[in-house]
Amino acid sequence: MINIKFTISTLGCKVNQQESDILAADLNANGWQPAEHGESADVCIINTCTVTQKASMQSRQLIRQLQRRHPSAHIIVTGCYAQIAPDEIAAIKGVHVIAGQSRKADLPAMIVQAAGDAAARPLRAVDRLPAKLAFSAPVTPAPGSRTRPFLKIQDGCNSFCTYCIVPYARGRSRSMPTDEVLRHLRLLASMGYHETVLTGIHLGAYGLDLEPASSLLVLLQKIADIHPMDRIRLSSIEPHELSDELIDLVAASDLFCPHFHLPLQSGDDTILKRMHRPYSRDLFSRRVTTIKHRLPDAAVGADVLVGFPGEDEAAFNQTCQLIESLPLAYLHVFPFSARPGTPAASYPAQVPPDIVKSRTARVRTIGATKKQAFLQRAIGRETDVLVETRRDPATGQLKGLTPNYLIVLLEGRDDRMNTVVPVEIQGIIDDRHLAGRILV
Repeated sequence: MINIKFTISTLGCKVNQQESDILAADLNANGWQPAEHGESADVCIINTCTVTQKASMQSRQLIRQLQRRHPSAHIIVTGCYAQIAPDEIAAIKGVHVIAGQSRKADLPAMIVQAAGDAAARPLRAVDRLPAKLAFSAPVTPAPGSRTRPFLKIQDGCNSFCTYCIVPYARGRSRSMPTDEVLRHLRLLASMGYHETVLTGIHLGAYGLDLEPASSLLVLLQKIADIHPMDRIRLSSIEPHELSDELIDLVAASDLFCPHFHLPLQSGDDTILKRMHRPYSRDLFSRRVTTIKHRLPDAAVGADVLVGFPGEDEAAFNQTCQLIESLPLAYLHVFPFSARPGTPAASYPAQVPPDIVKSRTARVRTIGATKKQAFLQRAIGRETDVLVETRRDPATGQLKGLTPNYLIVLLEGRDDRMNTVVPVEIQGIIDDRHLAGRILV
């Protein structure tokens, strides 16, 4: 295969997106080129997600869409869905390669092998994940096309929440060595990036597997010491792993963004125990209160899982009451999805789909109200905005992000892109965007 044109389509979390960036960099290093918009591709890679039944369905739909769009292309499927359900993917006619999580680095060779043996389709490379896995990281950063690149510093999960398939798809928790994290951040800064998002499947477990053992707090303290760039942002962190010391570190530094995403899942203690979540509604409430006390302008977001087995009306109302009482900036709301192979899939008292749907809509309405209130508080304030390297496609305006995770549209020249500018927030445009004015 010569002058190979490829596409990579990614579903799911920031970790998946970062791994797609790494894969694209590897393919570029092999002389492959990304297909331009509207151009036929020789190879279509789908990096799948399976966190919910809907994500698995979307992965299958995307495979078929790309087959129609690129009828002559080799179809390569990898990611979490490929790891968990290779037989389901193999049943889709026209898939050439199915690669599990530990085989992503081998994809270029596997694609060439599959192209040379048309009878060997699909080529399967899905290994059982061992109990102990080494952390996989590129030698140099793979920032992709983002103004704010992701840096995966942790992978896998040991928690085995009763509804979650991720530990089976990702394996046990493992961490990037601390010196490597610092080296990657320095390299990203030298490449001209002003913000990096630290990501992981279970970010709060960072360092526990290292020798000697470390922690996320120790890592952040070391990052603060070198202050490699303007901003460091944390992705999701469990509420019981967000210590007072970590909150104080963020509050005391202009390096770390005042933005925390805390998975709540349920506001009812009985449901939390059935989920195997190691915290209470009271602890979650205290974490949010502490953040807002130390960082009044911080954005605090939460995940909510609606319709878990056994969630009666009283338990659901406990969840609604809790999130209504807290100064949350936004919610990510998911209906419960029974995942085969997880304990919750066979729990009694499954909630009927129509009730799950109506409850999900109610929580999303609460979330929308919270988001509008958070946007409203920003009007009239001055803040720094990191301007993206692409204009907003709908308006043609510059688009940027505040430290506390607000999207701002601005009038300005292209030379403002990828710079941090002082901005006055002037108003709300819609349910996601603010209007701002560059001050200097």
